[in-house]
Amino acid sequence: MNPPRILIVAGSDSGGGAGIQADIKTATMLGCHAMTAITAITAQNTLGVDAVHPIPTDMVMAQVDCVIRDIGVDAVKIGMIGSARTAAALAERLAEMPGLPIVFDPVMIATSGATLADDATIAAFARLMRVATVTTPNLPELKALSGMSILDKAAQRSAARSLVQRRGSALLVKGGHAKGRQVTDRLFQQSEGTAPEIEWTGSRLDGEATHGTGCTLSTAIACELAKDWTLPEAIGRARRFVRIAIQDAADLGQGHGPMAQQAVRLDLNQSRWSPMLNHVTVPANGLGESEHFYRLLGLRQIVRSDDRYARFETEGGATLSIEVEQQLAAPVIYLECGDLDVTVPYLKAQGLSFVQEPTDEKWGWREARLVDPAGNTVCLYQAGEMRRFPPWRIGDA
Repeated sequence: MNPPRILIVAGSDSGGGAGIQADIKTATMLGCHAMTAITAITAQNTLGVDAVHPIPTDMVMAQVDCVIRDIGVDAVKIGMIGSARTAAALAERLAEMPGLPIVFDPVMIATSGATLADDATIAAFARLMRVATVTTPNLPELKALSGMSILDKAAQRSAARSLVQRRGSALLVKGGHAKGRQVTDRLFQQSEGTAPEIEWTGSRLDGEATHGTGCTLSTAIACELAKDWTLPEAIGRARRFVRIAIQDAADLGQGHGPMAQQAVRLDLNQSRWSPMLNHVTVPANGLGESEHFYRLLGLRQIVRSDDRYARFETEGGATLSIEVEQQLAAPVIYLECGDLDVTVPYLKAQGLSFVQEPTDEKWGWREARLVDPAGNTVCLYQAGEMRRFPPWRIGDA
């Protein structure tokens, strides 16, 4: 099968954290082919936007028509537009392609606070919303699009429902700008046979590596829609991608740093039951000598904890750790499962016995354990966004 073809209409971010650069990384990691129509060139870094140069509408549309004519398209993601004229021309072109999944991220203000759309462009967003499958505003964007108050959840709900009614697009209202330790995103729909409102809630992730979250989320949704997931399924999978990319981000720049789309290797299909080799822990007599050995092999060290523990990443994304502990007498093999509560009953039906039933551990994993015929411990686990860095190890990286 050919990879899903994703047309991304958005601006360029010279710092690589948002815009076309974040979109391409996201689509690539999700197994899609990214095609682009660049609407603006920006000079920006983690501290802010220094300059913006809109691309003429005719050139934007030439990019769109060129790739569609030759390669074709399975889904479209729209980000920064650049001008009202471009918004109108793009809406007219996409209206000629009914049924095509279209995700519209109504970019108005960068993470740094810089304005990326003038009043005329924002007014033209209404036309894009009419052709979009889903529009993904944050709370300030919801206020600007609806012209209504968003002071509390009831007001936000009223504004969202009003927009859905007026524009026809489903609306994913992102809750990152709200206060509190929990972040809630809400999907509003009015299509027949769909739930009118669905919400996802997760703990707020601390840190400054949040540049490009909206770009990444909307592109991931487009990729998953192109794979024939339903809109709620696509959103759930895209949210997991974003949270892992934030948690895995390096400390780059002096402001709001880029995420780590390139580090997301987790299978987002949580219904998968077949275990995947993710990690092996082996005993060590001395940490320094073993560290040197595995570095010589070409493994990349990602964790070191005093003189007791070290962890390495392989080229394929699986990890290996060495541990100096009296009680660790043999290797422990970690196999990741999409859904542990599906995997364990299946394996029991095949005659396997478990020494530990599925248990929620304090570091955020759900684990079950059994022993292979040679006496080695095998840990089956479900980790989600805690896959590589459980909370109690983050400080050791």
